[in-house]
Amino acid sequence: MTPESIAFVNQAVVPIGLMLIMFSLGLTLSLRDFTTVIGERRYVAAGFGVHLLVLPLLGLGIGALFRLSPELALGLFIVSICPAGTTSNALTFVGRGNVALAVILTVMTSIATVFTIPILLSWAVPHFLAEAGGTVPKLNIVDTMLQLARITLLPVAAGMVVRRLVPDAATAIARRLRPTAFVVLVAVIGFSVAVSLEMVVQNLIAATPAIYTLNIAAMAVGLGIGRLLGANTRDAMTLAIETGVQNATLALFLTLTVLDSLPLAVTQNIYGLVMLLNATLLIRWFRRRIAAEAA
Repeated sequence: MTPESIAFVNQAVVPIGLMLIMFSLGLTLSLRDFTTVIGERRYVAAGFGVHLLVLPLLGLGIGALFRLSPELALGLFIVSICPAGTTSNALTFVGRGNVALAVILTVMTSIATVFTIPILLSWAVPHFLAEAGGTVPKLNIVDTMLQLARITLLPVAAGMVVRRLVPDAATAIARRLRPTAFVVLVAVIGFSVAVSLEMVVQNLIAATPAIYTLNIAAMAVGLGIGRLLGANTRDAMTLAIETGVQNATLALFLTLTVLDSLPLAVTQNIYGLVMLLNATLLIRWFRRRIAAEAA
């Protein structure tokens, strides 16, 4: 694969794919949706807090615990500071969880991380890479915020406008775009693995235990907080999925497009597969319990 084709995918295909994902999310939203979970505000606040506070600390701690190389540790940290993804909404639907809660958490964390990701990255990139003597990509906080807003918030807002003006068309488009998140995620991971296969293979054994630990810990925290707050099985599972299934496409966008670094994407490639596997197992584990509560 030529450098020109790699640059084209990183600078054009990945951002457009991410914008389609966020647009499809907006097509399912209306302003009224933000009031439907008022009765569940404790769960919303808990999931929001886990994303902004607990997950970044888990990412740092687990990277240090497993003594990952600077590139792998930074890649793991980038995953931990990303919001929930629309894939988590689809998984929540499949698992008969609380879809309204999942969607609102995805939107809220996506909005907040437009501002938190650039700030955290501006600290993390030199922290991990400068001490290791590696090349430190330049990062402008304001430019990065604007870039994230353009590819996440604007498409969501555009989707909401379409739903407001032509609700029937929005429903039809959303139905066709529903598989977009999964297809884009698999395609981006596949591309990233293809162009960095040697690095992925070399770091598979070193990175996978830490990645698996982060994903399990994230889901366990979401599930545990849900139980502490008295959530039923359906809502507790939803919190576990929302805290454990990150927007891996956004993580890959940050590493491949914003930071232009293939080595940093190794962690996200593996995490994207691990989170889907673990979320599927979680859904199967809770399926009978949710059905019993609903009976």
